[in-house]
Amino acid sequence: MKALALYLCVLIACASLASCGGQALRWTPEYHTVRSGETLYSIAWQYDIDYRTLARWNELGDGTLIRPGQQIRLSGPAAGSLASTTAPKRESSTAVAPVAPSPAPQWRWPTDGKLALGFGESPKTQSGIRITGQVGQSVIAAADGQVVYAGNALIGYGQLLIIKHNASYLSAYGYNSVLLVAEGQQLTAGQKIARMGEASSQQPALHFEIRRNGKPVDPLNYLPRR
Repeated sequence: MKALALYLCVLIACASLASCGGQALRWTPEYHTVRSGETLYSIAWQYDIDYRTLARWNELGDGTLIRPGQQIRLSGPAAGSLASTTAPKRESSTAVAPVAPSPAPQWRWPTDGKLALGFGESPKTQSGIRITGQVGQSVIAAADGQVVYAGNALIGYGQLLIIKHNASYLSAYGYNSVLLVAEGQQLTAGQKIARMGEASSQQPALHFEIRRNGKPVDPLNYLPRR
């Protein structure tokens, strides 16, 4: 009977995947092991978590001193857990305190080109948009900010940049062929930050995201009309 029950569960799971067009459901592990080149911002971006929340869960302060091999907790302490009943002071230190939202910056388009895929229009743009153009054309900072990640540790995005604009807003720029700025660098809106590369389809394109408090939002609701 146990074997039959397990078989039925597998069938149900397969049917669920089929109904989702064959796409695997997103799953978040309990911990993330820091790899070389990663930052707190890139880890938070990967799992759709606010970087401030991730820092609190792991008691990381400003989060700048993470190291390869370190285990990063990806969820908060469970309500009613042993830790919360036996050590209430520690529990309160990891709780997420309300944070006053920061206003949206003045955005500009990150590159010239045609909007090829809107927010949520395909599996590749569930968190952003795709803008086509020419390989090597300029990619610019969409607003003033600081580079908090520059690299290719996130598979599928080529050379990726993440810019922090204020406590609430980040932007990300993927599929770049060349990065022109480095982590920690302060940027002004319109500054050249990269050169366009190719998407996985070998089409010249830029993957662009805006995130508010760690969650993807539709960039078209923020970018100026054109």
